[in-house]
Amino acid sequence: MPRYDFRCRACGSTFEVSRPMSASDDPATCPEGHEDTVRLLSTVAMTGGAAAPRPAGGGRGGCCGGGCCS
Repeated sequence: MPRYDFRCRACGSTFEVSRPMSASDDPATCPEGHEDTVRLLSTVAMTGGAAAPRPAGGGRGGCCGGGCCS
């Protein structure tokens, strides 16, 4: 189930709520009982075993490889 971050405008606390995506825009009450909250934009870090694509030319030289920037 997705988790959504909220911040309370009354007390400034930040908290997390787990709920279905269909309820993502529903209001949330902070743990202190305040109802004036706003949902925060969450950042997601994903890691995995897939390799990044290799640059054209086998990864040797080129601007990103340091060959043309010197």
